Amino acid sequence: MSLKAGIVGLPNVGKSTLFNAITKSQVEAANYPFATIEPNVGVVEVPDQRLEAIAKIIKPVKVVPTTFTFIDIAGLVKGASKGEGLGNQFLGNISQVDAICHVVRCFEDKDIQHVHNEINPLDDIETINTELILSDLEKVNKRLNKIAKKARQSNDKEGLKEVALLEKIKIILDKGKRIFTNDIISKELKTFSELNFITDKPMIYVANIDESEVHNYEENKHFQAVSKIAKEENSKVIAISAKIESELAHLDNEDKILFMEELKISKSGLDKLIKVSYDTLSLKTFFTAGVKEVRAWTFYDSYTAANCAGVIHTDFERGFIRASVIGYNDFITYKGEAEAKANGKLRMEGKTYLMQDGDVCHFLFNV
Repeated sequence: MSLKAGIVGLPNVGKSTLFNAITKSQVEAANYPFATIEPNVGVVEVPDQRLEAIAKIIKPVKVVPTTFTFIDIAGLVKGASKGEGLGNQFLGNISQVDAICHVVRCFEDKDIQHVHNEINPLDDIETINTELILSDLEKVNKRLNKIAKKARQSNDKEGLKEVALLEKIKIILDKGKRIFTNDIISKELKTFSELNFITDKPMIYVANIDESEVHNYEENKHFQAVSKIAKEENSKVIAISAKIESELAHLDNEDKILFMEELKISKSGLDKLIKVSYDTLSLKTFFTAGVKEVRAWTFYDSYTAANCAGVIHTDFERGFIRASVIGYNDFITYKGEAEAKANGKLRMEGKTYLMQDGDVCHFLFNV
């Protein structure tokens, strides 16, 4: 399962600096608008102590963590939906992601130019959201012009359903709201998978704060403003110092731990961002464990055992027979499959079993 989050924001808010840090990439992070021309892609390993604990018991040949993809999308500006700046090219890139990480500048620095010449997160957020909304509104109008008349003339039931949904979406967008903020419409939209609207994607606000405020960021008036908007939208918000993350990215693991201890930071920005991304997208992790390989796999919260088998390979889901499952805590308590089975902790589950976070599984299938 390939999951992607797009990192967006106005120019010079710290997007590329943050991207470089969390993916340990070296893309250009220049202090001028449109330093990022093509979307940069970084695949990061998802840190999970449970994977390490399972591997210590089994001692496999290979340990494979699950991954998450971040895409650094160039800075949007006012008028992007009409082609301003580098415009529609980047709005198209956003349509390919599962979630949007909106980096908002919440620090003062006279040496780093702001595109609007002032630090005002409310205006920044409104600028970005407006462009996303206008882009979707244009898509709605084009679709309605294409199908509405034909659907009504032919009395096509599916076509009329889509027209009715598009008209409801148009009302939301005309009010300056993102589709995602309306649960009912957002759920209804899932039945029309070809309608891939940008504003139906969950938004995670990343408040880029000064390094001096990592322990008291909640007192930062700009962070407070972003938090207020996030709460109103039922979105998530986290505070990250892109500057600190950039420094951490250049350290080896041992020095990184020491530096974090010195700063009294318990979690890196990457850890925080992945956790909130998993929560936002309702993602969980299951494990497969053998002497050749111990591996973590990402799945959606509502997935069954058969669905999770399909995460590994589509043939596994198609020919699914059953799954042997051990809960993570039982696997660790009994130090592996043999003792867990001997103590009645190994279960045989059918295709409708709802997988739980941390399940250690083997799938039996026949194709």
